[in-house]
Amino acid sequence: MKSNLTLIGMPGAGKSTVGIILAKNLSLGFIDTDVLIQINRQKSLQQILDDSGHLVLRAIEEEEILKLNVSNHVIATGGSAAYSEKAMAHLKAMSTVIFLDVSFQEIKRRIRNFDSRGIAKAGNQTFQELYDERQILYRKHAELIVDCDGMDQEEVAGYIARAIGR
Repeated sequence: MKSNLTLIGMPGAGKSTVGIILAKNLSLGFIDTDVLIQINRQKSLQQILDDSGHLVLRAIEEEEILKLNVSNHVIATGGSAAYSEKAMAHLKAMSTVIFLDVSFQEIKRRIRNFDSRGIAKAGNQTFQELYDERQILYRKHAELIVDCDGMDQEEVAGYIARAIGR
């Protein structure tokens, strides 16, 4: 059995918060790949985007994910991890990949700082277009899809724990 759980989904889907709750409830470690990037690069995600663009941020994210070699952890990925086939294959080999599916309306309600949040998207891409594009990738890579609308983070964590039989 794979000892890790990896959470994928849009910014604002609750990956970090649900991940921390899940890790605590299941006595697992917790890693947030966005935080890893910021620690290892000594820059915020937004600074990386401003300095180098969204494709560089995605490449850095792939590199950080490919370096992961852990067991018994919950891993919260950045929202753009699903663009990398290599990163997702690495995560799938060592963890169960779980898509936190949140409706576009709910994501929009949760995120107010689109322009400063460090979201890796093309300059001319609308948030709706980014959402639609990523939904396809998340569904393709997910081994478990959790419809999070109408559930708080504790309920989502509980649902996942039951779904994976812990």
